[in-house]
Amino acid sequence: MHRSTLRLCRTLPFLLVAFITTCTPPSAAPIPEAAITPSVQISPTEDATMARRREQMVLNTIEARGIADSQVLNAMYTVPRHLFVPEDVRHQAYADHAVPIGYGQTISQPYIVAMMTELLELQPGDRLLEIGTGSGYQAAILAEIPGVEVYTMEIVPQLAARACNQLQALGYPRIHCKEGDGYYGWPEASPFDAIIVTAAPDHLPQPLADQLAEGGRMVIPIGPTGSYQTLWKFTRAADGTLTAQNMGGVIFVPFTGEGIQSDR
Repeated sequence: MHRSTLRLCRTLPFLLVAFITTCTPPSAAPIPEAAITPSVQISPTEDATMARRREQMVLNTIEARGIADSQVLNAMYTVPRHLFVPEDVRHQAYADHAVPIGYGQTISQPYIVAMMTELLELQPGDRLLEIGTGSGYQAAILAEIPGVEVYTMEIVPQLAARACNQLQALGYPRIHCKEGDGYYGWPEASPFDAIIVTAAPDHLPQPLADQLAEGGRMVIPIGPTGSYQTLWKFTRAADGTLTAQNMGGVIFVPFTGEGIQSDR
């Protein structure tokens, strides 16, 4: 187990605003996978209007703002975001803001989803841990990156069950779900090449740092509840130290659970 030594790197911060689901874990179950395609595809069962809205979302609010990784863009084009939000707010699915999904949680702003995915620098064969499944949308985006195995956790039981059922229905075999306290991570599946956290603790959870593999990348917001936090990208060096890059200001919902409370 690594005890993390932090080394800070200066980067030019930029302001990011996000409203993301609580840092939390879903229940274990493998999930089938959608084909990766280079542009918007309209399936026989999909509303053409939603497909066009998704295309405009990617062009106008993601690609236009500097997201350049072709695999990330392809994932954002491919995953039907509207299927991850409740029907009464489905008309907002492709807007450039977070959307409520119940239980005090939201599906993240599309740009934030794309930006955090790009920061992970995913490669074929990577094992990735997501803390905070929420709607399941971020997990689906991550699973669209070729060759990536996704482990996702959610602390809210109702969200965990709903997200995993939806991911199974859409066909994602490389997503594994677990319900539980994300503070402790998923030690039996570790180490991970990448970790993404979609809620803000007030410090870096040591169990998550310990589960990051050599060369691994973690993207996590850290800061006080009810205020701006800082989005950090941590990278583990061969000697076990963590290099930290400040990626700018964000607003996320708080990381919840007994683990984070007991570590204060």
